[in-house]
Amino acid sequence: MKLIEPRPVPLGGLRAMTVRRLLPSRDRRMVGAWCFIDHYGPDDVALTGGMRVAPHPHTGLQTASWIFTGTIEHRDSLGTVADVRPGELNLMTAGYGINHSEYSTPATSVLHGIQLWIALPHTDMNTTPAFENFMPKALTFGRQGNEQGSGQDASAPATVQARVFLGELGVTVDGETKAGSSPVTTFSPLLGAEILVGAPGSDPRADKNPADDAPRRTLTLALNPEFEHGFVVDTGALLIKGQRVAADEMLYIEPGTEELTIETIGATRLILLGGAPFGEKITMWWNFIGRSHEDVVEARAAWNAQAEAFEAVTAPAGASGTGIVTGGALAQGEPESGAGSRPEGEQRDAAPAPPRFGGVVLLPGEYEEPPRTSVIPAPDLPNARLKQRGD
Repeated sequence: MKLIEPRPVPLGGLRAMTVRRLLPSRDRRMVGAWCFIDHYGPDDVALTGGMRVAPHPHTGLQTASWIFTGTIEHRDSLGTVADVRPGELNLMTAGYGINHSEYSTPATSVLHGIQLWIALPHTDMNTTPAFENFMPKALTFGRQGNEQGSGQDASAPATVQARVFLGELGVTVDGETKAGSSPVTTFSPLLGAEILVGAPGSDPRADKNPADDAPRRTLTLALNPEFEHGFVVDTGALLIKGQRVAADEMLYIEPGTEELTIETIGATRLILLGGAPFGEKITMWWNFIGRSHEDVVEARAAWNAQAEAFEAVTAPAGASGTGIVTGGALAQGEPESGAGSRPEGEQRDAAPAPPRFGGVVLLPGEYEEPPRTSVIPAPDLPNARLKQRGD
């Protein structure tokens, strides 16, 4: 077992919303194929500015977005416009290349959630980009209704809920066992689940750590012994094999555990991640995952060239709708009708290859800021060669 503490990272935006990064860390770089964990909130959007991440690229990974409170609007180069809402998984497969934007909606006053990346195996890292949404059914144990007073015995054990958004998991509480599973596409064996005990909230002013005398509950989890696991505590605390895991921390557990009993302290929100040891080293820099320094150099150059072309032909601020621009004058390389059109029957040249990252996402007017947000270019590479890393 290994306890991993987060490090603060400013995500950017008008007032630099700060996230707590758990992976990669000096102590651990991956849990199965999970290679990146950003944990954020609860943030008062009026103070932090919320999430304002302009169009940016990804390669060689999947992004798994899971939110506790608030709503984030996702737009990508596939033409997807989707809200990330509590209790729903948005899984974006970048593969060979995709770009997207993430903006908390104007109606969101508190933002709270977790952003996860999954490394794609070498054989699949250039797969076709895709997007899936899944709403897992809640596995519920104990009393129902309002935890703060529904006319039921307040001394009764708090409700336990589990939502399995990737893979499968069995949960036993007070002798009752339920199992959940997810049909969502992954490229390596994985587990992702949220477990709630009681009614953990999202008050930016509240202490997420429980009182010493807070109520405790015991849960037993049926785990895949071939998986390594990461227990990420958002609110409350855990006791696992004598190790206390406080709010915002993660406990890593090596493969070999088939059944695990955990004790929660106070109202607790837990994200459980698992997967078979990845078995490959990856080169991860900025938003790109490859297998070599050259993979990243190539992706960076392709994105920055596309971003520069986009800037040259970008639509005026306030454009709305799906918002896709290829970065060239015309998507298929064909002249407009009228002057300059090809005579009927003349041989047409082959259309140019589509840009690697698809059409650059445009933002609707309500998400624009002065100066115009536009797109995020890839930063300069370090002077040294990027290294392959893994666990």
